[in-house]
Amino acid sequence: MQERILTLHPEGKQGVNISKEKYDRIRQAILSVLDEQGEVFFKVLPAEVEKKLAGSFDGSISWYVTSVKLDLEARGVIQRVPKSSPQRLRLAS
Repeated sequence: MQERILTLHPEGKQGVNISKEKYDRIRQAILSVLDEQGEVFFKVLPAEVEKKLAGSFDGSISWYVTSVKLDLEARGVIQRVPKSSPQRLRLAS
């Protein structure tokens, strides 16, 4: 049976229960993109993650990126750049 993880939400809303393997792959790709680029617009993050995974991911990358991004925000790993519109993300300091 596949190991699963219940994600957190920064506003305390219900998280989603997803495959830990997929969570870990998306998490690593998001952190890699932010580490390389510093700040990234949220709307381009799925495309950047897709480049990292090079077509080797089964599922909606956009959906997983959104779910894992919210979890990483809730855990204090990444943060939204204050007063940025459209939304920009960076690693938490």
